[in-house]
Amino acid sequence: MSSKVFAIDLGTSMLKIYKKNEGVIFDEKNVVAICDGVVKAIGDEAFEMYGRTPDNFEVTFPVKHGVIADFANMLAMINASFTALADKHGKVNGAEFIVAIPSDISEVECRAFYDLLWSSAAKPKKDKVRAVHKPVANAIGAGLEVMTANGIMVVDIGAETTEIAVMALGGIVNSKKVNIGGTRLDDTIISCVKKRYNLIIGSKTAELIKKELSCALPPKEVKTLRVYGRDVMSGLPVEAEIDSAFVYESIEEHLRSIVDAVKMILERTPPEIASDILDTGIYLTGGSANIKDLDKLFAQETELDIHVCENSANTVVVGLGKILENGKYSDLRLTLDKMANGG
Repeated sequence: MSSKVFAIDLGTSMLKIYKKNEGVIFDEKNVVAICDGVVKAIGDEAFEMYGRTPDNFEVTFPVKHGVIADFANMLAMINASFTALADKHGKVNGAEFIVAIPSDISEVECRAFYDLLWSSAAKPKKDKVRAVHKPVANAIGAGLEVMTANGIMVVDIGAETTEIAVMALGGIVNSKKVNIGGTRLDDTIISCVKKRYNLIIGSKTAELIKKELSCALPPKEVKTLRVYGRDVMSGLPVEAEIDSAFVYESIEEHLRSIVDAVKMILERTPPEIASDILDTGIYLTGGSANIKDLDKLFAQETELDIHVCENSANTVVVGLGKILENGKYSDLRLTLDKMANGG
């Protein structure tokens, strides 16, 4: 394969692009700001506009629950990204692409990932767009060996979904996608703050609360954070002090739902692979894998060793990079037909 090869991780929250032999060259919010049909900003710049724009602006997240929900805006986002990268990293015309695609999605949703790149300004040939199952790329990025017969289990807690996968011999043995992720936790915090404190806060404030105060087990030491919002009754700006015990109570149910889904997959796992997982444990990745004591909650509920992967928010794109640059993973790059038929 030539050096003009790119790997793309189209996340609900982040868009990450990896170029062969150069590494990650784009890592920004998967957001596009459009005014009167014209792209005004993408990525982090567009995200700064979120919640602050006049009526003629539209700031959208084109990917929902791990799949492309707004094809036109996602196409505008990917083309604008290619344009932004052109001066430093070269034009992408005729390049080859590998894109990470979630497991457990429909054939139509799967096809949209391929169609996005075929329709983009890069105009790659049909045989120059391949895909990799996202859990497989995730495991490789976490430093796990997926090509052997030994089974491994990875839980990827993303922005809007949690993808649970058991893998062996480079393929997925069992998987489940749960529509719970970091954004659901943020939304729940917003709702609970409004109910408890009569305070309306934005998604960015909720995300800050989650990062600073969230915990998966009752906190032994209560931390607090002062936040600002709008009073429900008066409509005036006010402040409130939020504590970690309140945040734990707000998100506990969602975290336990993820744990229950993991236990369900373990129950459906073949005995031989289950014994491998008993030896190796479960690996947690994704942006919300670093919630305090989440590994302890999983360990209590599953009685298995739990490993929070280093650089957990970037394991998918790192894994795609390894697939690009290591020939032993060449069989993992799938055409549309193979991906649609389950690889």
